[in-house]
Amino acid sequence: MTTAAALRPAQGSTVAPAPALRIGPIALDTPVVLAPMAGITNTAFRRLCREYGAGLYVSEMITSRALVERNAITMRLIQHHESETPRSIQLYGVDPATIAEAVRIIVAEDRADHIDLNFGCPVPKVTRKGGGAALPWKIGLFSDIVQRAVKAAGDVPLTVKMRKGINKDHLTFLDAGRAAEDAGAAAVALHARTASEYYSGHADWSAIGELKQAVTSIPVLGNGDIWSADDAVRMMDETGCDGVVVGRGCLGRPWLFGELAAALGPSTGSGSQQGAGSGTQGAGSGTQAAPVVDATLGFVKEAFRRHAELLVEFFEDEDRGCKDIRKHVAWYFKGYPVGGELRAALARASTLQEIDDLLGTIGDAPYPGVGAEGQRGRAGSPKRTALPEGWLDSREIGEGVGDMMRGAETENDGG
Repeated sequence: MTTAAALRPAQGSTVAPAPALRIGPIALDTPVVLAPMAGITNTAFRRLCREYGAGLYVSEMITSRALVERNAITMRLIQHHESETPRSIQLYGVDPATIAEAVRIIVAEDRADHIDLNFGCPVPKVTRKGGGAALPWKIGLFSDIVQRAVKAAGDVPLTVKMRKGINKDHLTFLDAGRAAEDAGAAAVALHARTASEYYSGHADWSAIGELKQAVTSIPVLGNGDIWSADDAVRMMDETGCDGVVVGRGCLGRPWLFGELAAALGPSTGSGSQQGAGSGTQGAGSGTQAAPVVDATLGFVKEAFRRHAELLVEFFEDEDRGCKDIRKHVAWYFKGYPVGGELRAALARASTLQEIDDLLGTIGDAPYPGVGAEGQRGRAGSPKRTALPEGWLDSREIGEGVGDMMRGAETENDGG
């Protein structure tokens, strides 16, 4: 398949490679992390992104209770392909004991080399139970969860991903960042939006800079509105953050990790290396042209086909894999001369042969430029965050709220 070898230098400015990123014993030449995305960052997509670039590739969000109860769907989601290293799993939960037990299982069964805790999800079914982006408001509970999880993780590095807060009047990121640092987290990542902003508007990168100033002993990673390698370089330059977390920007563009590796990795090459004794990889002293992928339509067709193939392998079911690739059709062909009828046909295909036949009717075309760039994925508009009753009255957990949150841990949606 076509890989990052298709990178070509862009015309214009040059950029210096970023310093390597160390998360506990894991040293990454390229300071880039794939953000967990439900229904997206399964093994198939992680493998595809890794084939193009370098960095740390995190699983879909896993519900701690479901893992502890060994839910069949969840146990499948935490599996990694043998080619994946280092392995990374993100956990969600609201109960310190349950999260700690989930971490212990992952470590005892050697299922991951890195664990991330989700305190950034803005989805109503999560926040209305006090989870995700709502939880850091209860700073004592937040600290307890991170402390217990770090202890359970032992030598496996544990990180925290969060948002600025619930809304502009209830910001939590500075308190939570310092608390995570004090609890022994290996790094903190900030999506520079509040929960109420969801994915709308523009990420407030200045908040990432504030967090970097407040948290000084562990890496601070920035997330939000990274649609290109240039965006990543600019975020690191403007905020001083130690690395970037990429979510929606790679939807339909897994080769973005190749661009990021060339822009931020060492001048002598890119990749990732794990091991406490390996040392941080040298960033190099030279500069290099800011890279882009020559993403012709032929290149995109090949990437789409490879993604479908990996999904079929992951699900061990051709029909299911071909159904799962349907959500990616619009993202891959955004801006390209692929008509609506053909896109609709791709979104109905149920076999790889059908996909091959349809792709065979599409000729090649040059990269369309701005039409294929910019925002992709969900955006929406600001909305009031769904919260438990009385959640904002205090930063402590009341008895009634505590009972409700324990009930939330019994809900098992398989991840």
